[in-house]
Amino acid sequence: MSAVPATMRAVQVSRYGGAEEMTIGEVPVPEPGDGEALVRIEHAGINFIDVYMRKGVYRTSHTYKNAPPFTPGMEGAGTVVKTGRGVTDPKPGTRVGYCLALGSYAEYAVVPAWRLVPVPDDVDLKIATTLMLQGCTAHYLTHSLFTIKPGQACLVHAGAGGVGQLLVQIAKRRGATVLATVGTKEKAEIVTALGADAAILYREVDFAEAVLAATGGAGVEVVYDSVGQATFAGSLKALKRRGTVALYGGASGAVTSVNPLDLAEAGSVFLTRPHLADYMASAEEIRGRAGALFELVRAGDLTVTVDKVFPLAEAARAHDTIEGRQTKGKLLLAAAAA
Repeated sequence: MSAVPATMRAVQVSRYGGAEEMTIGEVPVPEPGDGEALVRIEHAGINFIDVYMRKGVYRTSHTYKNAPPFTPGMEGAGTVVKTGRGVTDPKPGTRVGYCLALGSYAEYAVVPAWRLVPVPDDVDLKIATTLMLQGCTAHYLTHSLFTIKPGQACLVHAGAGGVGQLLVQIAKRRGATVLATVGTKEKAEIVTALGADAAILYREVDFAEAVLAATGGAGVEVVYDSVGQATFAGSLKALKRRGTVALYGGASGAVTSVNPLDLAEAGSVFLTRPHLADYMASAEEIRGRAGALFELVRAGDLTVTVDKVFPLAEAARAHDTIEGRQTKGKLLLAAAAA
């Protein structure tokens, strides 16, 4: 293993704002402290949580603390090159993936060792990167937040996106009827090929009315909503009585207020706005979710689509792509040091 250099290339957010606030520069390679490991990053994942952090949406969050200047990125995979005091697992030389540790848009990142998951030799690190944040999100939504059961129906918003594609497949594997919203006919073909029972073109029809029509007026047991402002009212309308909206993102803008009576009028429905961190709260939970996803990939039972890989220096363009909802799978940064 090559020696660790003194400096590295890293993306920096100097102040909250648009994608143009991200620039690449040369910064010192961080030193792992007690309980930490230094990871040589091969790929960093692009996720909406990175957009929220760049914009300052989480500036007051206790769960996802950040303050400019900082290196963005909450998901990555690579190789452990150095460990701090008290770390015996994973050892240097281990291929690992992780999420929910800030700083992956760089050639090296310091990560709490308990968050690192060893990656099997036959799992590509691009796939491992995708499965850490987006994959584990799909897993907790379908296995823990609302445990999908055979015969139930769900609605997946942004079905052709990174999380959406995984949600469609996992929910279908659990025996659900899966409806998905998409923006184009090309994306409709993607989600139906992955097993969705119906692809709803939200620009052409009222998606809530389409869901009710597809379910004989009953609605779905759960809506997985990562879009937020533009879809929230329709998500409530699409629910079955006493159904659940899992509002796990806000690609169109955050939902900032809810009248509790609206939940009653929608059929005494439930609303939850989860953080992934609360479903990845221990090493056992992290490794359990990631391990289950790795096994699905190794068995050929889960298709992981990497849509585009951008150079580290083009992080701003990657953010423009995800914010423009132009994705048909996972976006990655190639972050490997030379």
